[in-house]
Amino acid sequence: MTELLYQTDAYLKEFTAQVVGVDTEQHGVYLDRTAFYPGGGGQPADYGQLIAEDGTVYQVIKGGRGNLHILNGEALPAVGMAVKGVLDWERRYQLMRTHTAMHILCGVVWRDYGASVTGGNMEPLKGRMDFEFERMQKELVNEIEERINVEVAAARDIRVNILPREDAFQIPDLIRTKINLLPEGITHVRTVEIVGLDLQADGGTHVRNTQEVGKLVIPEYKSKGGINKRIYLEIRD
Repeated sequence: MTELLYQTDAYLKEFTAQVVGVDTEQHGVYLDRTAFYPGGGGQPADYGQLIAEDGTVYQVIKGGRGNLHILNGEALPAVGMAVKGVLDWERRYQLMRTHTAMHILCGVVWRDYGASVTGGNMEPLKGRMDFEFERMQKELVNEIEERINVEVAAARDIRVNILPREDAFQIPDLIRTKINLLPEGITHVRTVEIVGLDLQADGGTHVRNTQEVGKLVIPEYKSKGGINKRIYLEIRD
């Protein structure tokens, strides 16, 4: 089992590890521990470097599914080799801010309007979320934008916990998506709480406090048919 360092310390920029497997077909390696987020839940995978003990630098072009680290170049480090992982920190931190911004939006929409999430995606400093709204007008969007920025300014702490599945599912409204995406075989559930606003099951990386997010803007919104409405979100530094 790979130790997933990003689950408990999203601010880890570098780490040491050992290569425990090689996949020549996908041109990647498995590590015994990693801080590279593999992608999922709308958050893209991390980029960065693996620096081998012999000094060779490998570009990590995707912290892939199943914690397979996809590498650029022709060669691959060998099983048993010690490596240092270095994240593309600027990109990762932008994604942390963006992911927390999405949770702020989700938290406000759920708390104030009772709308469920039907989908979402993000890239550094911008993203979009789909909600079940009967109607969406400019006045409502302006109101939501004002309220999410109030939550940013409120300097709410973000807490991460990993709970046994049975304990986690005692929490009301833990799953905000329309469909429960947690596989049955998952024995522990990671939760992310914006204290006083939002508490959800989530596997991604987040900042420690909402003030780190920055100013939020809703530049666009649209109907995706029926009661499915899309809100676009950007962080403006």
